[in-house]
Amino acid sequence: MTAAPRQLADVLRPVKHVLLDFDGPVCSVFAGLPAPEIARRLREGLLAAGEQAPAGAEEESDPLALLRLVSNARPDLTESTDAALAALETEAVRVARPTPGGESVLRACARSGRLVSVVSNNAGVAIETYLIEHGLSGYVAGVFGRVPGDPSSMKPNPLLLLEAMEAVGTGPERCIFIGDAARDVEAGKAAGVPTIGYANKPGKEVKLEAAGAVAIVLSLEDLVTAL
Repeated sequence: MTAAPRQLADVLRPVKHVLLDFDGPVCSVFAGLPAPEIARRLREGLLAAGEQAPAGAEEESDPLALLRLVSNARPDLTESTDAALAALETEAVRVARPTPGGESVLRACARSGRLVSVVSNNAGVAIETYLIEHGLSGYVAGVFGRVPGDPSSMKPNPLLLLEAMEAVGTGPERCIFIGDAARDVEAGKAAGVPTIGYANKPGKEVKLEAAGAVAIVLSLEDLVTAL
């Protein structure tokens, strides 16, 4: 069930630190350079290096899932595969599609005196590239992408959320996480942080609610008003 304006305002009232997912709430990372194409290039990179892609890699179209698969099957290839993916993500964000209302959320947080940290499974270098090229770096207190060479750091692992809070000295009771996937809600729960689900595609509302989101929005403009 989507949140009413008063419910959103109540959820956000104690919040001083907004933890914001990147792919979805800020932009559609793979809108210009599709995820299946990036996964294909990752596989080709392995072959060019004289390595065979692990079983199941040929069918995997999600590059982040492919990184996990490679890491689990061939830990010795994790660092080089992660670096290759980070470079491809950085290429992708240069043609990414900004999310309607995403920039407005950042500006609304600034106007209301709230800190924002971007917490994402994407590579930090790609996130920073996007923020710089769109003039948004000044609205973000910190960027917490996956730990290079360690895909286990990705959500639903709460590690990145915990690091973001520690970096600015806040606790879960003063934070909110905004994400568009069930794994975001799961990571938030593990870190003790309530999560507002952004249902930007059909069917996500049900998944986010089932995962335990404290509120769900269909448009980021609803958040802008509540902030």
